[in-house]
Amino acid sequence: MNTAVTIVQAALEHAAAVRPEVGGFPYLAEALRQAGVTRCRMAVPSNAMLYLTDAGPVAVQGEPLVTGMIDVAPFDREALVAALRADQAGETAFPEFVRGCWKAGVVWYEVDLSARTCSYYGAADDSYVETYPAVEI
Repeated sequence: MNTAVTIVQAALEHAAAVRPEVGGFPYLAEALRQAGVTRCRMAVPSNAMLYLTDAGPVAVQGEPLVTGMIDVAPFDREALVAALRADQAGETAFPEFVRGCWKAGVVWYEVDLSARTCSYYGAADDSYVETYPAVEI
């Protein structure tokens, strides 16, 4: 296993140990930032995450949401915000959140761990940006 993979795995494990069940994303993001991750990019339909780290990029392939050719839903900001709020309230787990993003027409999103922003993008260049609070871990 290379150093970047080890760093990301350790950060994810640390985050799982310290984050609260509700409102835990900022703790996950801070654990990743402290480990040297600068950005996280998610390709939503393929459920593939790319962690950009000081030690190099790390890809994590989850189970794809879709296979083959499929129409992409139009970007629906209200549905995206509803998926975000449900996740923030602890009403959904990560897989449900990703499915909610896809249903809202999000094709990819990026987390900037320095700026503490999450940017969500639709296929027609629609976007929504949200900040998250700084936390100490």
